[in-house]
Amino acid sequence: MRGVYKKSLSYYIILALEKAVDGYVRYDDLIHHSYSYAWGSGWDKPLKKSSLAQALRRLRERGLIKNDIGDTEAIILKLTDSGRDLIIKDASEEWDGKWRIVVFDIPEQKRIIRNLFRRNLKKWGFKRLQKSVWISKKNYYDVLVKYIDELKVSNWVTLIEAERLSSDITTIDDAIVQ
Repeated sequence: MRGVYKKSLSYYIILALEKAVDGYVRYDDLIHHSYSYAWGSGWDKPLKKSSLAQALRRLRERGLIKNDIGDTEAIILKLTDSGRDLIIKDASEEWDGKWRIVVFDIPEQKRIIRNLFRRNLKKWGFKRLQKSVWISKKNYYDVLVKYIDELKVSNWVTLIEAERLSSDITTIDDAIVQ
């Protein structure tokens, strides 16, 4: 999407929201504790309230984030699907001949994280090959490695890049298990 550049404050705000497990951050936390969000990923400039307000306004206008009111009447910034897609679009859209396979067995005690993980796999275009085996032609490998680390589920998730499959899957639609 035009107007959000990789090294801009807007990009790092979207990145901070994408990294949050639930996709939201309290406005007060973002202003007063910005160092604890995406800034460790490369944002090393001082944060001015006016710059933050301007970046948030632009992101809302583009439909990349939205405001919510929390239980305590605090302003909460939420990442929209368009905002999440902007971060994910860094992955290549053209097939490079490799399949990305995700195998996971996240325990029942982490059901919320497991459901979030599965929902994001669907959103990113992965199709279910078997119950906890998902496959895609899109190059989300690096994005998934970071995401798995952030969710702290690396003990239960395996990523595989493969050039060939022994089955007769020729299109991603063939991978869907009903």
